[in-house]
Amino acid sequence: MKVGAVIITMGNRPEELRALIDSVAKQDGDPVEVVVVGNGSPVPDVTEFSPHVRTVELPENLGIPGGRNVGTEAFGPSGRDVDILMFLDDDGLLARHDTARLCREAFAADPELGIISFRIADPDTGVTQRRHVPRLRAADPMRSSRVTTFLGGANAVRTRVLAEVGGLPDEFFYAHEETDLAWRALDAGWMINYRSDMVLHHPTTAPSRHAVYHRMVARNRVWLARRNLPAPLVPVYLGVWLLLTLLRRPSRSALKAWFGGFREGWATPCGPRRPMKWRTVWRLTRLGRPPVI
Repeated sequence: MKVGAVIITMGNRPEELRALIDSVAKQDGDPVEVVVVGNGSPVPDVTEFSPHVRTVELPENLGIPGGRNVGTEAFGPSGRDVDILMFLDDDGLLARHDTARLCREAFAADPELGIISFRIADPDTGVTQRRHVPRLRAADPMRSSRVTTFLGGANAVRTRVLAEVGGLPDEFFYAHEETDLAWRALDAGWMINYRSDMVLHHPTTAPSRHAVYHRMVARNRVWLARRNLPAPLVPVYLGVWLLLTLLRRPSRSALKAWFGGFREGWATPCGPRRPMKWRTVWRLTRLGRPPVI
């Protein structure tokens, strides 16, 4: 199976980007073709890894999903020139040389498998943050399992999934775009695996480091529900998240931004509405995460 990789960059981490590309170049088996997308910025010099690296420079920042979609299309419509696409954060590093091989083996062995979520670990401590285990029962990050979503900057996707259900939602810009794609994939009959043995080293960070975090999280949460959930579940899902947000006692400014985003999510277009089937709701529930939390 042919493997490609998409990396988006703002051009501000050149050393980390080169180290990541080097870790991709060292993967076992056939070379992994890499597309680096400069998301509104020039791409640092990565020519030493040619001919397996191509670059695309966008005149403006299209956001995380928009940039990754451009990288996908660089492999042909819906990435059809390859069988598997890895999406990797530009400040990450593949910890092992067998990740691409393990991806090939996993997708070849399981025809229902559509997406693999890698384990993210801090390069210094080896610790995997709880939020990087894409399931509710996250106490043991070393346990691999079927899951209902995946990590945006550390994953592999079968390109047939993208051809069937579409790519990431451009309009989300940042936050929850992975869950939107995951729900559509699950609704189409694909499965998602979390693999603890496929590791991306990434420094421990807080998502709130992004200035737009609270607003985008709230707005896109509403969009996610409006686009994908059966109508009776929309108020339940959003009500649960409203309660969880209040219980976490964010700062006054963060809460103000969150409520601003929540209102924006209702007041602005969210893209096409394609509510999932009730059998998909049941599938999500059996996998341990009903779509109300």
